[in-house]
Amino acid sequence: MNQSHEYWMQQALREAENALSRNEVPVGAVVIYDGLIIGKGSNQTEMLQDPTAHAEIIAITAAASYLGNKWLENCTLYVTLEPCTMCAGAIVLARIPLLIFGAYDPKAGACSSLYTITNDPRLNHRVPTKGGVFEEKCSGILKEFFFKKRAN
Repeated sequence: MNQSHEYWMQQALREAENALSRNEVPVGAVVIYDGLIIGKGSNQTEMLQDPTAHAEIIAITAAASYLGNKWLENCTLYVTLEPCTMCAGAIVLARIPLLIFGAYDPKAGACSSLYTITNDPRLNHRVPTKGGVFEEKCSGILKEFFFKKRAN
């Protein structure tokens, strides 16, 4: 099954909506392997009171468990928001060969906005990265969340 980046980003957006329903920052992620979702995650930092419970970390952990391997070679990670420094580091350590993200994060993005961790030549692995896929929808859910937060 050869789906488009937009199709898989829609699956990540479903995860972001799950986070939103729990009053978490609405970020979602899916790991694709051989045309299947083998890991998915949404932010759980508030629910778990864990600063590392980002959507990407949860999805990567699930995918590694599914494959029985710490390296997610031949996988693609789709995430609705440009990963932060922690998540970008985990993506590099997992040796994910392709990262696709939706909204750019000018305040914390570590894949193109503030830093380029996923493509830093000093590291042992580089991750081809494409941002801006379904950017309007991915940024829209975040803007709506923070607008409501500020209104309260």
